[in-house]
Amino acid sequence: MPSEKVLEIKKQQVAELKERFDNACAGVIVDYKGINVADDTKLRKELREAGVKYTVTKNTLIHLAIDGTDLSGLDGVLEGTTAVATSDDDYTAAARILKKFADANQNFNIKGGFIDNEVIDLDKLTALAKLPTREVLLATVCSAFNAPIAAFARAIQAVVDKSGEEVPAKEEAPAEEAAPAEETAPAEEAAPAEEAAPAEEAAPAEEAAPAE
Repeated sequence: MPSEKVLEIKKQQVAELKERFDNACAGVIVDYKGINVADDTKLRKELREAGVKYTVTKNTLIHLAIDGTDLSGLDGVLEGTTAVATSDDDYTAAARILKKFADANQNFNIKGGFIDNEVIDLDKLTALAKLPTREVLLATVCSAFNAPIAAFARAIQAVVDKSGEEVPAKEEAPAEEAAPAEETAPAEEAAPAEEAAPAEEAAPAEEAAPAE
């Protein structure tokens, strides 16, 4: 009978495996029987570089981890030697790499898989394996978005070229508005003519001296 310590370790392994499945966007289960050390090392390296976690796992642990979940449908493939490959953010990497490896190695077989906690059959896994890499998909999407922008940029450039001006000519500064003519200083008001001095009153004619 397993000791309490062994049971605790097993319980922890099941919890970690369950969390791994919950966090994965895609996973593939394979039968790795017959793979040699050199090929296994090469495969693990390729999967690791693609961000895929790959581990040889006991069927009993997988069974306990998926029991009562949407992945319980994988129970039917839990026999023989089993390894699990999961990816948290790439739907195609695990299926693509493992399918290529299985095609080149007769004793290495894909047994099942899932996407977003939904079990998928081998036909869907094969179709998934044929999809391009995430980088190619992103590049394709970016090209689709950039095409209209590039076309718009070319149209703008054509307008500029047609004008024959590499740099728009500087707009002529509007002619300086003629400075308003200096208002003619109002003519000094003619000093009112000096009032003519009143004619000296003519001295009264000398009274004629009375004749002697």
